[in-house]
Amino acid sequence: MNILVTGAAGFIGNAVSLSLLARGHSVLGLDNLNDYYSVELKKARLGRCKEFAEQGLFSFKQLDITNTEDINKFFGENKFDSENKVISEELLKTLPHKTTSSSVPTKFDGIIHLAAQAGVRYSLENPYTYIDTNIKGTLNLLEACRRNSIDNFVYASSSSVYGDNAKIPFSTEDIADFPVSLYAATKRSTELIAHTYSHLFGIKAVGLRFFTVYGEWGRPDMAPMLFAKNILADRPIKIFNNGNMRRDFTYIDDIVNGTIGIFEWNAARKIIENDKNAARTFNIGRGEPVDLLNFVEVLENELGKKAEKEFLPMQAGDVPVTWADTSALEKVIGYKPSVSLAQGVKNFAKWYKSYYA
Repeated sequence: MNILVTGAAGFIGNAVSLSLLARGHSVLGLDNLNDYYSVELKKARLGRCKEFAEQGLFSFKQLDITNTEDINKFFGENKFDSENKVISEELLKTLPHKTTSSSVPTKFDGIIHLAAQAGVRYSLENPYTYIDTNIKGTLNLLEACRRNSIDNFVYASSSSVYGDNAKIPFSTEDIADFPVSLYAATKRSTELIAHTYSHLFGIKAVGLRFFTVYGEWGRPDMAPMLFAKNILADRPIKIFNNGNMRRDFTYIDDIVNGTIGIFEWNAARKIIENDKNAARTFNIGRGEPVDLLNFVEVLENELGKKAEKEFLPMQAGDVPVTWADTSALEKVIGYKPSVSLAQGVKNFAKWYKSYYA
């Protein structure tokens, strides 16, 4: 298939792109390469696609999904050329880009929408960014689906939509209308908007509620990266809620396999007019919450250093536990996470020490 992946320079988006390419699909990646965190890390991720770019299977365009005019123009042209290819000379040296229209799909078989403004805590400081990127950006892409007859739309939601849900594990049957952060509110909003577009226009929109994704090439603002950085630099790590935290840590490979599995399932399924199942939402996690201090201990062992811990109260917008009920995902695609915490942390620590050497 010819697939558009948004957030292709991001943690999950880049890993999904690589796996799609390895499975024989062609990918056109979009990313605005903003400076929320290291642009160099984002460029290094794109560099991993170099082999596929040289084969004409991967192309990239720097584009902001919040810019409605640019998105409409992109889908109208749907190809690269010397006039509309927006890319820096520095990145061109890293990643080959085909400039002939024959190397780029003229029709997308579907979109995997992983571009977003992430981070619960940052949403307390920059709320408008979340409204623009997560809500307006998603709306722009759904409009593009409607206008270009693209019916396979898989997008990233988040476990944060459950808020302070008292019932565990979290199920997609649970009410998710009481978010405790703006980030969560925007993710829940995208689910509702996607449901509306499915109902009105027959777009098969599937949202994936990701649970605490970690692994190689992760975001520097995420706990595993922050922990590794400070442990190796002999600085204290911050442990919120005085350590009374559990997270459903999910390794990146399991997230990738589930995401692509759902995309391919969604491509094959048939819906009828006004089908209430046109829009679907699934949890995607390991289904096994881990005490935060246990995670730190495993990381310490892999890094070969003990952490100095600074115990702090719960942060605004955070929750004490996340735990995914993934039975619905298992039912439709046979999803079963295969990477243990020990193996995932080992892989992450090895990459971290190598990349930041």
